[in-house]
Amino acid sequence: MATATLTSKGQVTIPVSVRVALGLDTGSRVEFVDKGNGQFAIVPATSSVKALKGILSKPTKSISIEDMNAAIEHAAGKR
Repeated sequence: MATATLTSKGQVTIPVSVRVALGLDTGSRVEFVDKGNGQFAIVPATSSVKALKGILSKPTKSISIEDMNAAIEHAAGKR
């Protein structure tokens, strides 16, 4: 069983064997899932791009590339 020590800042280094098993690398995020009875599971916090579907509503009207470029140029000139 892999173990780790909690620092005074509340930080823990995840043991190599656990990082490898979870597929974690530098910059990876993890979630702590409450399993009840004081136990937690550590799981990789990965989301499929498909999970983002529906977050933004569809625009009420179409905007052309030319209009987008003009808006960008206008905003850049106001800096």
